[in-house]
Amino acid sequence: MSAAAAGAAAIRTMVVDGVGAAPRGAELRLLPAALAAWGAAGVLVGVGPGAGHAVIAGALWAAAAASALGALRVRVLAWASVALTAAALVATVVAVQAPARAPTAFASAVRGAPSELVVVVTGAVSEGRVPGRAQLARDPQAGEAAILLFLDDAVEPRIGETWAVQARLRPVPPGDDVAFLAFAGARPTRIGDAPPLLAAASELRAGLRRLSEELPGDGALLLPGLAVGDTARVDAELEGAMVSSSLSHLTAVSGANCAIVVGAVFACCALIGMRRGLRVAVSLVALAGFVVLVTPEPSVLRAAVMGGVVLLALAAGRPTRGMPALCLAVTVLLTVDPWLARSFGFALSALATAGLLLLAGPLARVLGRWMPPALALVIAVPLAAQLACQPVLLLLSPTLPLWGVPANLLAAPAAPLATVLGLIACLLAPLAPPLAHGLAAIAWLPASWIAAVAEVFAGLPGARMPWPSGALGLIVWVALSLAVLVALLAPAGSRARRLAAILSLIGVLGYLGATVGIRVVQLAGRPPDWQYAMCDVGQGDATVIRSAGVVALVDTGPEPAALAACLDDLGIGAIDLLVLTHDDLDHVGGTDAVLGRVGAAIVGPVGEPGDERLRERLRAGGARVVQGVTGMSGMLGALSWRALWPPPRGVEPGNPASVALLVEPGPECGSCLSGLLLGDLGEESQSRMRGASAVPGVDVLKVAHHGSADFDAELYARAAASVALIGVGVDNDYGHPTARALEALAASGTTVFRTDRDGLILVAPPLTPGAPPRVWTARTT
Repeated sequence: MSAAAAGAAAIRTMVVDGVGAAPRGAELRLLPAALAAWGAAGVLVGVGPGAGHAVIAGALWAAAAASALGALRVRVLAWASVALTAAALVATVVAVQAPARAPTAFASAVRGAPSELVVVVTGAVSEGRVPGRAQLARDPQAGEAAILLFLDDAVEPRIGETWAVQARLRPVPPGDDVAFLAFAGARPTRIGDAPPLLAAASELRAGLRRLSEELPGDGALLLPGLAVGDTARVDAELEGAMVSSSLSHLTAVSGANCAIVVGAVFACCALIGMRRGLRVAVSLVALAGFVVLVTPEPSVLRAAVMGGVVLLALAAGRPTRGMPALCLAVTVLLTVDPWLARSFGFALSALATAGLLLLAGPLARVLGRWMPPALALVIAVPLAAQLACQPVLLLLSPTLPLWGVPANLLAAPAAPLATVLGLIACLLAPLAPPLAHGLAAIAWLPASWIAAVAEVFAGLPGARMPWPSGALGLIVWVALSLAVLVALLAPAGSRARRLAAILSLIGVLGYLGATVGIRVVQLAGRPPDWQYAMCDVGQGDATVIRSAGVVALVDTGPEPAALAACLDDLGIGAIDLLVLTHDDLDHVGGTDAVLGRVGAAIVGPVGEPGDERLRERLRAGGARVVQGVTGMSGMLGALSWRALWPPPRGVEPGNPASVALLVEPGPECGSCLSGLLLGDLGEESQSRMRGASAVPGVDVLKVAHHGSADFDAELYARAAASVALIGVGVDNDYGHPTARALEALAASGTTVFRTDRDGLILVAPPLTPGAPPRVWTARTT
């Protein structure tokens, strides 16, 4: 075998997930260390800096030393010693870093007015979210903190740039990868350019985006993501299709991309006669440059460190297999940054690689009994990755991708072509624009194929099958997966294999029966004449009102995918009237899901320049946009509606100026339900509205601000609604809904329904006059 071929084969095995024989016991020696480091980091970063991290680290070091001494007599204790040493290292790093993550000056600023921040951008910017390191302008010596800055999406900071911004700081739980959220109150100012290398990388990425803008269709939107992980152009609909078809990993740069780059560089160096040490050095430089180009996301870091381990081993003349390299990479990264332990991207990258290394080969051999070996391997690769990653995916969304494996079978062959050609086009764009245009056009073909596959499979029945949420769903999935693997991989004829096969069959048939049965019961129990629906969109609001075939949507929740799923479930296509009560993300973030489907839109007052951009996008989609003010009224089928708030002047944009609607039965609709929808109005605005307008009793109350404690109890008492709807996220950090709000609603005789416990909520007129409205919920708790 030539030097180039040997190097490429080694790199493919290490970085990309080579699929060969199952790892031998010796190759798993570092697995306890990786698991111990991950477990220690995951637990310790989730508690505050005053939780005795130093004491825990000391105890772990003592246990590691004791295990090392014991290993002189009991060999197995050597594994325990290595694992405890890894955990002790992580604990020590947490003990050192945790107190500095949230400097006292920042913690004090949380309770005050907006602070002047100096922010260095440290990661890719997406939809106005800017990761960075911040200092207080008034006290630069107070330290710095990792923040996530929310900006007007018209501003596009680049990695490495320095910006000055006025922002309100909000703390986050200790386990988050940032210490504070920062919400900009005014347009920021750039006060420093990025270093030359980072600026050049940003310009290369921007150049590929410009090339893609000259190409048509979804393939153009997808191309930058496939080539360099830049998903800025991927719209909500395409993103939803990629997720539903389990193809979103193709736009997340990881092992395969690194292997392609490093393998190509290594082979080229070998072909021109470079010595092995020099080949490795050039490949390491190329790998580092690629990480800078695609930005150091957690999955990229995992792949890069793993690749670096492989290259260094190769330079020393000791090529290693994949599992030791993966375990070492995981341990090193968690020691450097323990907060990666709670990163979904890092977990998915590591688990997918482990799944391929451990399962793809054995699964391919089993499948090879019934099909050609090459086809068996092609099927085994996505199946192994899906099995390994599914527990984490269930935490993100309790659904199963029914068509994930066949979608990957069809899309995966096109991905390397789009990646390689797109990357070359990206690098050539500033040097040879015509050639770059040609390569981008060729790369557009496989990118378009991938987009088409995603859209086809996302539209098939059962694209996302429901699965129990929470710990129960996770345990059931892991148990069923283990049973299936034992049934496939255990020795033929063994008792374990027969038992596992029986349990697998029972589990699969039970799941299918339960899914079909629950769906039939749900559809049969849903009131077909519902008039109000509150979508379960997490910590946000999205309320549908329907009458005589006419539909209104009040707010769109925090992100498009959840809203799109709810509207599809309800069979809602066109939106006759869209009301965006105010411009907070949890009320307008999902608007992309309905662009082009809205007839008329009522919006709250503009508070920031970015608010106007959303209105322009609605107009571009064909909507007639007007600002809501007190007294505005209209008809919605057989219902009439009237705006009770905000007044034309005298109120600050945002929560205090939320558009509040009173919905009442029209003259020809005796069974219609009345409703009062309050946006995020606080107590002062509610009190002023109550004083300015005669608020009648209503059937349905959309509770203000997710059930916060900032409300006017007299308004709730006057509304005296039969049913209250609260849009709220599970285990949200705001304490919504508050006990005070729930007590006030109970005192007014109102029955509360909330999306965190009830899921989708439908409200229909009573079957008998004088009875309360009928309420259907997707969940019973």
